[in-house]
Amino acid sequence: MKSHIAGIGSYLPEKILTNFDLEKIVDTSDEWIRTRTGVSERRIAEPNVPTSDLAVIAAKRALESAKITVKEVEAIIVATATPDMLFPSTACLVQTKIGARQVISFDISAGCSGFIYALAIADSFIKSGLNNILVVGAEELSKITDYTDRATCVLLGDGAGAVVIKNNAAQGEIIASYFAAEGANWKLLHQPAGGSRIPTTHETIDKRLHYLKMEGNEVFKLAVRAMAEASLETLSRAKLPPEKLDLLIPHQANIRIIEATAKRLNIPMDKVYINIDKYGNTSTASIPIALDEALRTGRIKNGHNILMVAFGAGFTWGGVLLKW
Repeated sequence: MKSHIAGIGSYLPEKILTNFDLEKIVDTSDEWIRTRTGVSERRIAEPNVPTSDLAVIAAKRALESAKITVKEVEAIIVATATPDMLFPSTACLVQTKIGARQVISFDISAGCSGFIYALAIADSFIKSGLNNILVVGAEELSKITDYTDRATCVLLGDGAGAVVIKNNAAQGEIIASYFAAEGANWKLLHQPAGGSRIPTTHETIDKRLHYLKMEGNEVFKLAVRAMAEASLETLSRAKLPPEKLDLLIPHQANIRIIEATAKRLNIPMDKVYINIDKYGNTSTASIPIALDEALRTGRIKNGHNILMVAFGAGFTWGGVLLKW
C-alpha cells in the first residue's frame, strides 16, 4: 500500500495587506520587513470569514484535481492553529460544507508543521486500507495577530492548501518521512490565553493574551537547526543524497531560515521554492500552497524528488520526501 498525492488545491483571500499598509499601522518600513523576513505582502481574510471557508475552497479544488467526488472521500484531516472554534473540529465543519457524510473527520494541532504531520497520519490510513484521504492545511493567523507588535505582525498571513492522498496513484508517491517534537521551549512561540490554562476573562483580553507571542531570535536559531535536521534525516531514510534533490519546498516562515536550510543542505537557491514574498507565513497552509503553485507553474516534473520540510510551535518539525 503506497500513498500518493493524487490532487492538490489552494486558496488565498483576495484582500492584500502590503508592507506599505503596515507602515501606517505600526512603526516599521517596507525595507526593514523585506530585508529581515522576505515578505512584501500577505493575504488577509475578511472578519466574517472563518478558517473552514478557506479550507473548503482548497479542498474542493484538490478533489477536482484528483478527479474524485465527495462521496469517495473516506477521511478528512485539517491541520490548523486557528480553528473556527475549540470544538467541534474544523474538519467536521469542512465535512458538512463540502457535502461529505459519515467519514472520519478531525483536526490536528502541530503548529506550522501541522500539514506535514497530517500527511503522516494519512499515510498510515492508506496503509491500514483506507483510500482517498483529504488533508487540509488552513489558517487565519491575522485573527490572532497583534498589530501593535512590530516584530510579529509583519510576518503573518492567511490561506489554505489541500491534497488528496490516495493508494497507488500515478504520481506524488511518499517515499520517506521524519518527525520530531520538543516541548521544553513552548513559551518561545505560543498563544497564552483562551484554553484551560488561562481561560478567557476581561483581564486576559485587556492584556492582549489572545494574540500570538513569539521570541523571534530564539525561534530563528531553533528553526534553522530543526529544518536542517528534518531535511537531512528524511533524505537519509530515503537513501537520497542532497544533490539528487530536485526541489525543496520549505515552510515559508522567514527567508533567512529558508536560505540557512538550503546552505546546510548545500543546494542552490534555484532548487528552493519561495513564495513568502507574496503570502508571508501562513503556517500549516504554506507548504500545500507552495506545492500547488510549484506544480501549476511547471517547477515540478515527472521523476522529480521533492522534499517538504517544516518547523512550528510545540516545537515540532519534520520532513516528507515525494517522488513525482
